Amino acid sequence: MQTGNIFSFDSSPEEGERFDTLLRHKGLVIERIVSSSKLESQQYLQAQDEWVLLLQGEAELDIAGKRLALQAGDYVFIPSATPHTVLSASQGALWLAVHLHETIREAGITPQNATP
Repeated sequence: MQTGNIFSFDSSPEEGERFDTLLRHKGLVIERIVSSSKLESQQYLQAQDEWVLLLQGEAELDIAGKRLALQAGDYVFIPSATPHTVLSASQGALWLAVHLHETIREAGITPQNATP
């Protein structure tokens, strides 16, 4: 059993973002992301799908050339290979990100040909 509190963290970073992995299981990774208002724009192009929920604060994203303003409670699904950038975030913006990686079975790997 694993327990925790999504709102329990020391403080928000003064610059950038902090990523905390809350759960990693099979093809699923759940992260808590805490943003500062001082962000250096970085474009992400991920191999996995991502569903992200803004729990508190405000943010603006660029997803494949389209701007999207988010407020607490807003969520978005970002398919794999979709370029996206966090353009701005309020200090202490709190995110819950769910990454959906291919599982071994989806990738066509069987237990017989899997490498340890």
